[in-house]
Amino acid sequence: MNEKCDLTFDHLGLAVSRVSRALDFVCCLGYSVGAEVFDPEQKVNLILCKHDNMPAIEIIYKVLENGPLTEILKHRSELMYHVCYRTKNLDKSLNQLQSSGVRFVCVSPPKPAILFEKNPVSFYLVSGFGLIEILEIS
Repeated sequence: MNEKCDLTFDHLGLAVSRVSRALDFVCCLGYSVGAEVFDPEQKVNLILCKHDNMPAIEIIYKVLENGPLTEILKHRSELMYHVCYRTKNLDKSLNQLQSSGVRFVCVSPPKPAILFEKNPVSFYLVSGFGLIEILEIS
C-alpha cells in the first residue's frame, strides 16, 4: 500500500485568453472574485475566485507574448490546466510522492507567489495525472 502524501487540495487553475468570459461564468455560479494580481515571478495575471460550496478557481491569463501560457493557449482559448495542493513541508511531500512510486518532474521550482502572500509555489508534471502546483504554507 502506498504511503499517504501530505498534500491537501487548494484550487483549480484555469488558463484563459479572454478573462471577461471566465469571470461572467464564475460570477453566475456565485463565486466571489478577488482582485487582479500581476505576478512577475510567474509572468501572468491572476484572479482567485472563491465559493462557499465549490472549489476555488484561480483564473490565469497571459500578459507577455512569450509567457508560460503561450503554448498552453495556442490551440484552445481556455483550459483547466493545473490542480493546486497545499503543504506545510514541500520536501517531505515530495519525498512521500517519490517513496510511493509516483513519477514526477519539476517544471518550475519554488518561487514566491504574490497571490498567496508570497508563500512559495512550484509546479510538477506528474506521470499519469498532469500538471500540479504545490503551495507551501508556513
